[in-house]
Parts: sequence; C-alpha cells; structure tokens
Amino acid sequence: MDALERPTFASEASRRLYEYVERHGTVERHKLREIVSLPVEEFQTRLEELKQDGYLAEDGGTLRLALEFGAVEKHELDEFTVTVRPARQDDFDGLIETIRDVTAEDTYVVAETVAEQLLYDDTVTRHNAIETRQFFVATVDGAVVGWTHLDLHRVEPVREVAQQTVGVREAYRGHGIGSTLLQRGIEWAEANGYRKLYNSVPVVNDTALEFLTVHGWDTEAIRKDHYTIDGEYVDEVMMAYEL
Repeated sequence: MDALERPTFASEASRRLYEYVERHGTVERHKLREIVSLPVEEFQTRLEELKQDGYLAEDGGTLRLALEFGAVEKHELDEFTVTVRPARQDDFDGLIETIRDVTAEDTYVVAETVAEQLLYDDTVTRHNAIETRQFFVATVDGAVVGWTHLDLHRVEPVREVAQQTVGVREAYRGHGIGSTLLQRGIEWAEANGYRKLYNSVPVVNDTALEFLTVHGWDTEAIRKDHYTIDGEYVDEVMMAYEL
C-alpha cells in the first residue's frame, strides 16, 4: 500500500478494527475483540483480511499498523554502527527522551510541540484522513539517539508541502547522524510526491540554522517576535528545501 493512501475496507467491521489499532498504536488481539465486540468467526476473518492486505501486522498476539515507510539502513559512522529505520511503537519512550534531550540543550519549539503531540496521542504512528506523520529513528545498540519527523497534511492545498524536524542527542553529535536522518526524510518526501519541506527555528538556535543552511535549506521568511522565550520576544526563521 502506498504510504499516503488511505486504506479501503471490505466492511464496517474491518474499518473499526483498523481504526482502533491506529488510534492506540498497538493492542492485544484478545482486547481488540472485546472492544470491537464481533463474533469470533467474523473477528478472525476480518483480522486476517487486514493482515493479508498489509494494513495490520501481528507479533506474539500484539497487533500494530503494518505500514512500512522505508527499509532498514545501517551506516558506519566513525566508531558507531547506526541503524536508521522507520519508527515503531516500541520506540515511543526513546523518541520522547531523545526529543527532550535535544530541546533541553537547544531552543527548538517545533520539536517540543512534536513531543507533546506524541504524548497526547500516545502513539508513534498517525495515519488518517486529516494528517499523517512519519518518524525515522537512528539507533545505536538498539537505543534511539536521533530522529527525523515529517508532518504530512492531507488537505489538498498543502498536501505537497511537509514540515520536517530532525535532532540528535548531544552525546552523539558530530558523527554525521543528523545529516543521515535529514537526508532520509528528504528522500522519503521526494519519493512520495512532495515538492517542498519546511522547518521553523527560533533565530537564537544558531546550531540548527547553520546545520540546515549547510545542507541546502534557504531562509524563506522571518516572523518577527513570534516566540516568547525566557521572557524575551524571539523571531522565527522559516527554512525551506525545494525538492
């Protein structure tokens, strides 16, 4: 299934099953049957259809969305072997910790908002008729050390434009992990028909602005006094990357 294609369902029961898993990220098989309240035979039939169609996957009795947004990649970066792959629900805590590690050191308001949205939704994946979000994570020895996030809107006038964030834990910077993640997000967006990415950064975040500029992003606009940080008004720099 195309990453941005909204699933089509054989029945109302199939839709209910899928949307419950989508809303919660993961769910135990027996719990899903109780919640959706279907006869055993119909539940099994509809669940198998969803799995065969590539909408749901099951691991040890736990169901999750089976949308795959890209393959696993391994990179040898200095002394690290870094794995970059689509994020899974079991990365949830590591993602939150990594985003907060980054925002504790640098003023990155959009990333803070992403973390809060994750906590509110209580799920990594979001794929519905209004919006889709995609995370890639970088891991070292299984631990999340960086991320890139694409916020994808499905409203027609802006469906070719996506917001991207990227960050790496301070202890792992300087090894090319951020560049690898940024490029992974760009390649995914280009492959899925997007024409522009944007990233909004406070003007006081010199590190992020320099990083994006070096990688070919341009300043598209400046919003004066957009943030209030430590009691001071701070401009927002709106960076863009044309695909």
